Amino acid sequence: MNDLEARHWWFVARRMIIATLIRRTLGDRSARILEAGCGSGGNLQMLREFGQVDAFEFHGPARETAERKTGMTIPFGALPDHLPFDRHYDLIGLFDVLEHVEDDIGSLRQLGLRLGPSGKILVTVPALPSLWSNHDVRHHHFRRYTRASLAAAAKRAGLKVTYSSYFNFFLFPLAVATRAAKRLARSEVPDDQMPAKWINAVLVRIFGVERHLLSFVRLPIGLSLAVILEKA
Repeated sequence: MNDLEARHWWFVARRMIIATLIRRTLGDRSARILEAGCGSGGNLQMLREFGQVDAFEFHGPARETAERKTGMTIPFGALPDHLPFDRHYDLIGLFDVLEHVEDDIGSLRQLGLRLGPSGKILVTVPALPSLWSNHDVRHHHFRRYTRASLAAAAKRAGLKVTYSSYFNFFLFPLAVATRAAKRLARSEVPDDQMPAKWINAVLVRIFGVERHLLSFVRLPIGLSLAVILEKA
């Protein structure tokens, strides 16, 4: 992940989309931000553009990598019950983390307790259970979500959805065809391997253009799902 997230089209374009959604949520104000499950720290520099950032991470080597990369102190933390910061936030980011946690409702509930008076949680997750594949198994996912299933989990956690959209829409047909072909061929080639440089650049442009749409339209389908939550 550390090798890929600076250059791979999916990470690069997803950061663009996350930044757009944060700007939509926060406007121009400087905020106190928490990234829950920061991995090897690929989002932290982008998040710092929007305010003061805290982060925690479960995995020791990833946490150490993030600290070297950013100069931040990043403590151990685990959802739902081991949150290292006892303060409130304007924005909590949960970027492709919730699917890795067995107790997603408990995790959302505990993060909701860390929200300030007008605080928001921005969540991205893999979408559509019908797309379950070896990629999900390899990455230790418990589930993929629909808009309805994530909204239901949020409701049970005492939160409500204020924004919801699928994304990675334009590449959706290609991804579905590729995964179907891999099933037929029983291929074990990872979905997230680094493509050729020119292909990577094209995919960044295709995926990244969605950031211009997500501020004013809700995409009807996609490989991923983004929601913004607040206290119910």
